[in-house]
Amino acid sequence: KPGRILFEIDGVSETIAKEALYKASAKLPIKTKFIKRFV
Repeated sequence: KPGRILFEIDGVSETIAKEALYKASAKLPIKTKFIKRFV
């Protein structure tokens, strides 16, 4: 969708992925949301 940025992370645990995205979101000037896809 226009106006959205999607980051996909693979190969690490969910805990590490959440921590990494939380730290990265502090540096981004936009609101962020963590979404988990079930496969």
